[in-house]
Amino acid sequence: MLTLPDFKEKSIVLYYPMDGQTIAFKNDNLIIKDSEDQIVLQVTCYKLFALWVIGGTTLTTGILEKSKKFAFSIVFFSYYHRPIGVWSAGSEGNFILRQKQYNYQKIDLAKHLVTSKINNQIALLKSIRSKSQSQKDAISRLLNYHNDIPVSEDFNTILGLEGIASKVFFQNWFVEYDWKGRKPRIKHDITNCILDKGYTYLFHFIEGLLLLYGFDIYQGVYHKNFFQRKSLVCDLVEPFRCLIDKRVLNAYGLGQIKEKDFAKKQNQFFLKIDKNKYYSKWIMESLLERKSEIFTYVQSYYRCFMKEKDWKEYPTFTI
Repeated sequence: MLTLPDFKEKSIVLYYPMDGQTIAFKNDNLIIKDSEDQIVLQVTCYKLFALWVIGGTTLTTGILEKSKKFAFSIVFFSYYHRPIGVWSAGSEGNFILRQKQYNYQKIDLAKHLVTSKINNQIALLKSIRSKSQSQKDAISRLLNYHNDIPVSEDFNTILGLEGIASKVFFQNWFVEYDWKGRKPRIKHDITNCILDKGYTYLFHFIEGLLLLYGFDIYQGVYHKNFFQRKSLVCDLVEPFRCLIDKRVLNAYGLGQIKEKDFAKKQNQFFLKIDKNKYYSKWIMESLLERKSEIFTYVQSYYRCFMKEKDWKEYPTFTI
């Protein structure tokens, strides 16, 4: 299994064929060249965690073979960063782990994940220097929801508490930016558009880690199992959403988000293609700054699950 010291040396490479970039391998090195055939990136496959392809391209079977040999996944996105698919290089034969997943019927881990998420939402609101009365009230309400979850007896109750807690959080976190609600599929404003982008990157980062251990990522402990939904990834994303929430608000404060960078079509906002690299850079930085903690979290989750430990021994993540 991959160790933390090894993971610290790993990289996620973003490849933009739509900009005229080309990809090749030489002596177990991944090489990306620009439209003028100049090398813009060279990295050894031994230090590659994932290759993210942004836009349409053609990959050879040789590249797919490298992926399996060096255990890096390949994630495909559209020009607008909509996820298309994943070429996995994980431990697909960990049948003992999967048997434990299929037999797990408890509610404890669901409670643990949601309370961790709300804890981080509270921490973010507490970090605001000059809080309004609404923000102070929001912290109190979130604390109440947090305390209600441990005594909840079914998944629907937890889901309801999580939903209302997130609504209260977003209303008070993005209050200065005309927040009108979290609507991920609609993208009715710029903030939702950027959050979707950040959450998508986070999702595939977590997915890549789970695949390393051989989890069935469709078998969740909190989110319901639906056809083609990677419920376990949805589960473990929850404690880390705060990283994206914090970075997006900071980006507004730093003037990194500009309305002119977005286009609107059929009442939905889209980031312009030529701005993808710029926004991707600072979003990815917010994840890579904490990548060791994210890795350790998933590693500890795996070990606890395999040993069937009590939920109190499972890892937590604090923003």
